[in-house]
Parts: sequence; structure tokens; C-alpha cells
Amino acid sequence: MQKKSIAVLFPGQGSHFIGMGREFLESDPEAARLMDLAESISSAPLRKLCLEGPMEELTKAVYLQPALTTVNLICWQAVRKAGIKADYFAGHSLGEYSALCAAGILTVNDTLKLVSERGRLSEREGQKNPGGMQAVLGLTLSEVEEILANLPESAMVTVANHNTENQIVISGYHDALAKVDTIVTEKGGKAITLKVSVANHSPLLAGVIPDFEKIMADIVFSPPQKPLLFNVTAAEETEPAVIRNIMSKHIASRVRWFETINSLVAKGVSIFIEVGPKKVLTGLTKKIVSKASGCKLFQVESPESLAVCIDGINSD
Repeated sequence: MQKKSIAVLFPGQGSHFIGMGREFLESDPEAARLMDLAESISSAPLRKLCLEGPMEELTKAVYLQPALTTVNLICWQAVRKAGIKADYFAGHSLGEYSALCAAGILTVNDTLKLVSERGRLSEREGQKNPGGMQAVLGLTLSEVEEILANLPESAMVTVANHNTENQIVISGYHDALAKVDTIVTEKGGKAITLKVSVANHSPLLAGVIPDFEKIMADIVFSPPQKPLLFNVTAAEETEPAVIRNIMSKHIASRVRWFETINSLVAKGVSIFIEVGPKKVLTGLTKKIVSKASGCKLFQVESPESLAVCIDGINSD
């Protein structure tokens, strides 16, 4: 019988909650050690923020980026120890750094260093150019792009994530997002403000790129041990220099998630495992993948959900 092809997906900002990672941290000494390492590298009280909050502090990019990445990697560590092997990796927005680590492109230490610096720089740019993000539901990419094309250029609103056929996330200045909200409602859609502290994947964060490139210059990027589909291109890449260039653009570029999942299905993936808190990517994938495809979807954020995942994979 032909082996089922597995894609492991890592969530990004917006999947966080108070208490994330608790079950692994309390039951697995290796998880606790990984959190200790992350706190040392980030110089931030990540464990307390993850387990106790407050949410307002956890949501700040400077804390959230290393905190969420650490929880993702704790969950991936448990998945790997359970013997589950991925054929493909992908990460949504910030989650791409967890995917880089899982695919062997970055070491754990370098991954945590990069997301800590990225969070710090994002917070800095967010204070210079205050903005936010909205999920637009019920309209297609072309419909949203048409709305944005009719805004004045100074509004600085752009498509940040193409998540599903009818879920588009936009980033920009707060007042401009409020205007878009009104237009979206008039067109029969719905706009939901996201719990983020900066306008990710937009020109408002372009100021991060030069400083982040300097930081990345000291980091070793290795060829992936397993294929990874990148947000910026929705395609695979194996050349470390090209990967480094892709990741320098990543923070201010569109996340092509809809294309990524469709590409994974086209490559024969039949099992998707979301590794990290909440089920945001599982929900998006359900909306992209047809029921007729027979794909199975799992999510792992605790020993209990890992057991469900293992049983589900082995039940074929």
C-alpha cells in the first residue's frame, strides 16, 4: 500500500492564547528546556506570558513572535519524538520560521534568535507606523484588490494574507481599515479586526528589512532536508542564498496560503497536521481542500491531541 504523504503546518500570530503549551511544559522536561532556552535568547518572560498573560502583553510583537515560535517548536518536538515524519512543511506568516527550523534550514537557536529580533524590529516599526490587520470574509481576492485600488495611495492598505478563496487579510493604517470595513459591509462581506499589534506583511513594516538583513547575514541557512513551500512564492526552494532573500522580503510581502495548500494537494499530500496552538490553519485548510479529496486533518498542541493524531494516522 502506498504511503500517505504528510504536510506539517505551523500557525502564526493570531493563534496565541493564555495557557498555550501548558500541557507539554508540565509533562515533558524537553519542552521545559526549550522554553528555558527561548527565554535566555529572547531575554523575555515567555513562560509567564504564555501561561498567565496578560493577553495585552503577550500580543505585543516583541513577545508574541518568540513565544508562539517556541510553543510551535515544543509541539513539533513532541510530534517528532512520536515518530511522525513530514514529507512537506509550510508555516503561515510567523509560522514559516518554525517550518524553517523543522525542515533543517535553521537551527533551533538561530530560529529563536531571528524571531526575537524580528519581533523587536516589528514592534519598533509598529510604533513608528501604527496600523493593524483585518480579515475580510465573503469576498474574493479580486474583489478585495478592487476595493483597495480605489483607495488613495496614502491609505497604505494592502493584501497581507490570501488565506482561502473567500478569506483575505488586509493590513494598513487604522483609519483606512475602518473605511475599508464600511465598503466591505456594503458589498455583502464582513471585516473582523485581528488581535495583532502591527500591520504585518505590509509596506508599513518595510523599515524592518534593512536591519533584519544585517542580522540574517550572520545566520547560517542550510538546504532543506524536506521540501518547504514558502509564503512569498507558494513554491519550494532549495538554495540557501535564495531562501535568505525570500525571508528578507517575507515581513512586508503577501502570504500566499491559498496557493500553498492547493499546491500541497497537487503534490499528493493527503494528511495535514497543524503543529501549534489553536486550529486556525486546520479551519482554513478545510475550506480549501475539497471533501472529495479524502484528505485527513489533525492538530497537535497537547499530549492528548498528539494521541488523537497518531491514532488517526495509524487507522488507515
